[in-house]
Amino acid sequence: MDEIFLIGRLMFCFLIVMSGVGHLMATDAMAGYAEMRGVSNAKLMTQVSGVALLAGGLSVALGIFGDLGALGLAILLVIMAVTMHAFWKETDAMNKQMEMVAFNKDIALAGGALVMFSILSSDFAPYTLVDPFINW
Repeated sequence: MDEIFLIGRLMFCFLIVMSGVGHLMATDAMAGYAEMRGVSNAKLMTQVSGVALLAGGLSVALGIFGDLGALGLAILLVIMAVTMHAFWKETDAMNKQMEMVAFNKDIALAGGALVMFSILSSDFAPYTLVDPFINW
């Protein structure tokens, strides 16, 4: 079962790490969208969120204080869902639907990150490079 957890952990982190790379490789496009959504200092915030996604994703994937990485990702994803994908503010039906899908994705990923936090902060944390920072 340890191997199954590792495979699932890596699959979970793939989307997060690739999102971080996307934030950093296409900063201007991402910042334009963030600015349209009302984010102040959109370019800087895009870069900061890209680094946070990369750091959190790699932390969980590699098991280097993966508990902290997972907790940070959960918090970041909820903040991003509420600020970037506030579907309830949309008046256009298509935009509302697209933002709802993105909101739900971020909330689901935040839930997955909380599950990772729970496991990675316990005595059952297989295939990690360091012990958890927080141990229940």
